[in-house]
Amino acid sequence: MEKGLGVLYVVSTPIGNLEDVTLRALRVLKEVDFIACEDTRHSRKLLSHYSISKPMVSYYAPKEAQKAGFILERLKRGERVALITDAGTPLLSDPGWRLVKKAVEAGVPVVPVPGPSSILAALVASGLSICPFAFWGFPPKKEGELKTFLKEVEAYPGVHVFFESPRRVLTTLEVMAQVWGDREAVVAREVTKVHEEFIRGTLSSLKEELAARGEVRGEMVLMVAGGEGRKEPWEEKGKRLLEEGFSLRDVAKILKVLYGTSRRDVYSRMRGALEGS
Repeated sequence: MEKGLGVLYVVSTPIGNLEDVTLRALRVLKEVDFIACEDTRHSRKLLSHYSISKPMVSYYAPKEAQKAGFILERLKRGERVALITDAGTPLLSDPGWRLVKKAVEAGVPVVPVPGPSSILAALVASGLSICPFAFWGFPPKKEGELKTFLKEVEAYPGVHVFFESPRRVLTTLEVMAQVWGDREAVVAREVTKVHEEFIRGTLSSLKEELAARGEVRGEMVLMVAGGEGRKEPWEEKGKRLLEEGFSLRDVAKILKVLYGTSRRDVYSRMRGALEGS
């Protein structure tokens, strides 16, 4: 590697099964100068399993802003750094974005080393139609804030993906059913681990099943089917005009006069309605 700036590697690590680590990730972890990790004690288990002995720097949320500057200075001196999290891909509800942002702004190369992600692993085995999807991290803890958030994203047509803790999942499922109705949903529990489980049903049935178990355990990914999408006021008018026999071109002209709607928007939204009729 040429002299000058170092390299920041953003490395994905196993989310439960140590065999899921990639060969490239192992090579990078062996070659870097040091490893920035969320919890050094946790990461040491993975590194020891693969006989990797490298200096580690703790990089956890409360100290993220402070440690980002320290790590950046070492990157500027030409050191190679691997950023990892306790499990999965860094930055996804885990520390890292401040460091990546600072590195990018300083011109330091940022290299992704892709691999395990509980989000993607849960989605592909969920049985839901997963494109598109939106990952929201952990939902708000306070019920009022949760309801407000759910109303804001209610119309999103793709799958909603959340992380949730065992002690809060029952409340979250109940509030979601209240705000969104009893949508199709899946809870992925302990993904890639010995007790991996996918619980499929509706928001209410998932709550009933988990509540019946008494104590709920394990890390969870909660996936909920999307809404019907937010419709513009002119869309229903346009649909009726098409049903009455007007051409798409004429509908675009009428809607422009009535609503000021652009021809492009009308064509992109109404063409699907025309083809489906």
